[in-house]
Amino acid sequence: MSNFRYNYNKLVRDKIPEDIDSEQGRKCKYRILDDKEYLKELNRKVLEEANEFIEENSIEELGDLMEVINAIMKLKGYSMKEVEKIMKAKEEKKGAFNNKIFLEYVDEEKRRDFNGTRL
Repeated sequence: MSNFRYNYNKLVRDKIPEDIDSEQGRKCKYRILDDKEYLKELNRKVLEEANEFIEENSIEELGDLMEVINAIMKLKGYSMKEVEKIMKAKEEKKGAFNNKIFLEYVDEEKRRDFNGTRL
């Protein structure tokens, strides 16, 4: 009998290895990441989930994206209260995204450098 190996090399939800190993004829290999590797993989996962949300615009994909964001918050030690405080401050200073404003261009008399300083 020949075996087939499917390489994933990606962060998965906690119960995935258990689910795989519970199926007859399937066995997985995994490892536990250190915090540095975990953050790197969470960053990759947030992009993956964001792209899936963009493709489907479903509440399930939004939930997956938020799950990854929550994991990042937990790893970094950020509370929802802290994040909401930052969001509120930014909204008060620059507004939110409620008015559907799409900025097309800005005409200026002088060019700016990459730091936003007028040249």
